[in-house]
Amino acid sequence: MPPASTEASTPVVAAPAAPAAPVVDSRMAPGGPGYRRMSFALFLAGVATFALLYSTQALLPLISDEFGVAASQASWTVAAATGGLALFVLPMSALSERYGRRTVMTGSLAVAVAVGVAVPFAPNLTALVVLRAVQGAALAGLPASATAYLAEEVRPKALITAIGLFVAGNSVGGMSGRVITGWVAQEWGWRVAVGVIGALAVACAVAFRLLLPAPRHFTPGSLRPRVLVRTVRDHLSDPLLRRLYAIGALFMTVFGGVYTVIGYRLTEAPFSLPQGIVGSIFLVYLVGTVSASTAGRLVNRLGRRGALYAGAATTAVGLLATLAGSLPLVLLGLVLITAGFFAGHAVASSAVSKTATHGRAQASALYQSAYYIGSSAGSTVGAVAFHAGGWGGTVGVGLLAVVGVVAITLLGTRAARAQGAVVAV
Repeated sequence: MPPASTEASTPVVAAPAAPAAPVVDSRMAPGGPGYRRMSFALFLAGVATFALLYSTQALLPLISDEFGVAASQASWTVAAATGGLALFVLPMSALSERYGRRTVMTGSLAVAVAVGVAVPFAPNLTALVVLRAVQGAALAGLPASATAYLAEEVRPKALITAIGLFVAGNSVGGMSGRVITGWVAQEWGWRVAVGVIGALAVACAVAFRLLLPAPRHFTPGSLRPRVLVRTVRDHLSDPLLRRLYAIGALFMTVFGGVYTVIGYRLTEAPFSLPQGIVGSIFLVYLVGTVSASTAGRLVNRLGRRGALYAGAATTAVGLLATLAGSLPLVLLGLVLITAGFFAGHAVASSAVSKTATHGRAQASALYQSAYYIGSSAGSTVGAVAFHAGGWGGTVGVGLLAVVGVVAITLLGTRAARAQGAVVAV
């Protein structure tokens, strides 16, 4: 007979739960797949952007001579380009939220280099200023989209370094554009010089498109004006972001004013340097390449506010050194101004990307808009101050801007203490 059932249930021993799979961050990091290609592609984009944007800056004395205008009028060939970028960077960032960062960056460079082909044929100053404004507007799609691309595709710990490399590309572009135009213009005139920069930008644009990895973490956003306005309002209501925008504008006011006017000072007595030598002065941009790419280490050592104080102090000392009548001291001053500016810019721009929790392209676009408004203001006001009071007037404008950076950073320090925070600027 079969054994009687006891009606008791047989206990079931649960199998041990499988360990949770570790979360793998698929974003790029130094040494990882695609990181070098991405870094080099954006470096080249930075080169093309600054080479085109400031292609006439070292040539202003020659442009003044050809068209018979003063420094304050010729400076509009720089201010129009940076002003166009400042006005269009926010709308272009909205397009990048909808259609993708890489698409907008590629289109921006394509239009900018196409306009660059026409710039050397401008028949008068008005046409030249208009073409430069269009070129600046075209380039507007690149800066904010680039930082948003990095914020989405690069791991947070590597973000400052990645943005620093992009900013370093800016410095190389600014340096190479001015050095090349200086020597070419000395032999063949400013029109040929600007054409050579256009050809260089074409090569950079093609290489950028071939090298930049396709985005893997981009999520399309909305183009509805209401959404854009709400996002912008959110960013502008953030006290930290407002301070960062103001700091970027003030740093660029110094830089734009100094490098717009320095050519006039060095071609006049007591220096009376030829155009090629004046163009070579911009080799000091290499200092900016180093200071921007090492901004992450500076922040790790001094903190964000400490790095901004260091950048402001270095810039101020450099401004004062350029007042000397000695060429070596003037060059030392330019080195210090360049190092301080690029360090401060890299710290502030990376802080914007880290602070924004949504609408990163718009957050970066607002920073870029403030930054290039500062450039336009610095170029124009610096040239007017030079016309009115000589080089000392330009230095005075720069020192006022540095005082503004320090005051805003101090305001951030007080806010941080009041809130018991450690990250506010």
